[in-house]
Amino acid sequence: VEGRVLALDVGDVRIGIAASDLLGLTAQPRESYRRTTPAEDLAAIKRAVAEAEAYRVVVGLPLNEKGETGHQAERVLAFVEMLREALDVEIVTIDERFTTAIARRSLIQSDMRRAKRKKVIDIVAAQQILQTYLDRERNRRS
Repeated sequence: VEGRVLALDVGDVRIGIAASDLLGLTAQPRESYRRTTPAEDLAAIKRAVAEAEAYRVVVGLPLNEKGETGHQAERVLAFVEMLREALDVEIVTIDERFTTAIARRSLIQSDMRRAKRKKVIDIVAAQQILQTYLDRERNRRS
């Protein structure tokens, strides 16, 4: 399938957005969207999908340590249902248990100050979610 894949790191305050290149090899950070109302949030995601010309959206699902859906994962799944009603693209979820920790660690190692880290952590987490997904898909196909 030709086109981009978009990834979302859905938090209570922000949604990190990343997009793949056209070949589906690499994940690039896009933006951190500050959430307002459900309708505005969906409109912003719709715009991001249209701008990227994405055919699929991957949403990180924050499972707990045991791999079960906890309170936060339930909230994300509710958002995913709203996305499925609002968008005409395939929407898939992926276990993102460790992506925020990995993103935080890489930002700390790059010596980024805490205030700046808070602003970009969601985008880097979305990029991590997407890269994991792209690598997994590529391995599955080969």
